[in-house]
Amino acid sequence: MKLHINNETSRLKAVVLGTAESVGGIPNISEAYDPKSIEHIKMGTYPKEEDMIREVESVADVLKKHDVEVYRPKLIKNYNQIFTRDIAFVIEDKFIMANILPDREQEIEAISHVINQIPSENVIELPENAHIEGGDVMPFGDYILVGTYTKEDYKSFITARTNKEAVQALKDLFPQKKVVPFNLKKSNVEPRDNALHLDCCFQPVGKDKAIIYKGGFLDEKEYEWLVKLFGKENMFEITRDEMYNMFSNVFSISEDVVISERNFKRLNNWLRDNNIAVEEVPYAEIAKQEGLLRCSTLPLIRE
Repeated sequence: MKLHINNETSRLKAVVLGTAESVGGIPNISEAYDPKSIEHIKMGTYPKEEDMIREVESVADVLKKHDVEVYRPKLIKNYNQIFTRDIAFVIEDKFIMANILPDREQEIEAISHVINQIPSENVIELPENAHIEGGDVMPFGDYILVGTYTKEDYKSFITARTNKEAVQALKDLFPQKKVVPFNLKKSNVEPRDNALHLDCCFQPVGKDKAIIYKGGFLDEKEYEWLVKLFGKENMFEITRDEMYNMFSNVFSISEDVVISERNFKRLNNWLRDNNIAVEEVPYAEIAKQEGLLRCSTLPLIRE
């Protein structure tokens, strides 16, 4: 398999889509990795497996409709395998395995049938001290945009997933690229004030547009840098509640087609106004775990 990913929006040819089968029921609060899941566990509104299966398979149907080759993880019984973006990501022709929470290492083994098709020299394991998840990494032409958290209290946040050592590792791996880090706001207790990954508060769409939430960035100058890069007129600014509902976590099949949650009316209308077709799917149950469409997909090949 010849991998090729240079951005978020070129025509998608192959992707790994997560699965919601046999997710293992409602976790204990001690087993939850983010404040939104904890909130729904406490309220008794944590999503049911059958609803999540229906939602993920609706995405599989859209991808197949657009002639995308869809790979799925091997099933691990009683285990959540929805969010494939967490476990790895592709830049250029390199498949980079994320140094993720230790409990989740078996998720990588579950996609070994995909990894085995990639030349071994292009499968990269980062140094052990470089913590990273794919939701924080966005290839954008000459840039690699990276969500991170660099304060001294990094270890106290279950929601801090990508550290400065990982940013440096990407700089070493891709010296020809400009690796740009963004410090994200973190909270273990309030999901409305927690940007779990960069794609929870920012994502490019179309040819030159982007979705962004200012409140997700700790440093306003870093937010302003992105606004300048795209142009204010090309930015769709989302609110705190829209960030909580994961408005920036849509997924592009191409510059002209985006998969989005069907309830994102304001965003979906804006996309259509900008000549981007919207494939609406139900994904509100999966959103209760602080992840949405980009989190569930691991693109392998784009044109």
